[in-house]
Amino acid sequence: MTGAPSLAACLHSLRAVIFDTDGVITDSAAVHAAAWKDAFDACLAAVGGQRPFDPVDDYLHHVDGRSRQDGAAAFLRSRGLDLPPGAPDDAPGTDTVGAVAARKEELFSARLRNDPVAPFPGTVRLLEELRRQGVPCAAVSASRHATELLSAAGVRPLFEAVVDGNEANRLRLPGKPDPALFVEAARRLGIPPADTAVVEDALAGVEAGRRGGFGLVVGVDRTAGPYSATALRRRGADVVVADPGELLTSGAGG
Repeated sequence: MTGAPSLAACLHSLRAVIFDTDGVITDSAAVHAAAWKDAFDACLAAVGGQRPFDPVDDYLHHVDGRSRQDGAAAFLRSRGLDLPPGAPDDAPGTDTVGAVAARKEELFSARLRNDPVAPFPGTVRLLEELRRQGVPCAAVSASRHATELLSAAGVRPLFEAVVDGNEANRLRLPGKPDPALFVEAARRLGIPPADTAVVEDALAGVEAGRRGGFGLVVGVDRTAGPYSATALRRRGADVVVADPGELLTSGAGG
């Protein structure tokens, strides 16, 4: 007979867990990628001679886990496009990095209004077990929509702290792969990084967890592809799972 689930052995010595939001807690990474594709493809078409943005490969390697401005700059650099940086309050368009980032924000917001984002069931099960065992959890994200997404998905009460893009901007925290977002989340939980796990799907986020000296860095590879798993390990993941629910084990009942 199968009993209640329990935490996997790799979590037993840790006192807190910090989760990335997009692609780990909520099924929103695909929405971000689609919005980026529309924004970048307009920019690429304007200069001509460029292949379209790849919503899997380009997204994972250049924009996933980064702030809008940093992600836009990184991708455009990868295509040899030297656009003026502009500013975060630029009007949506294609002539500056800020304008491209603003266009992505406009598209993403429109998609959210039309298609609510759901949480991943496996992550919810893990969060509920962590709460049952008294392990505090935090959510982090470079996105300014993260708290809104968590609330709409009904999982905000499962987190003692949220450090989103609005907080990062207010506190002037650098984006991933700098560990500042995770370190701030650990500070709010009152647990040292060495006693805290980070659960991330972005290469930049995994690298941030490693740089921050966190006790465990879990990479989430929802593509189930060997390339992604290898890349996550190379950036510093101690463990790679297809879903955070794999960090639960089935208990045996009598």
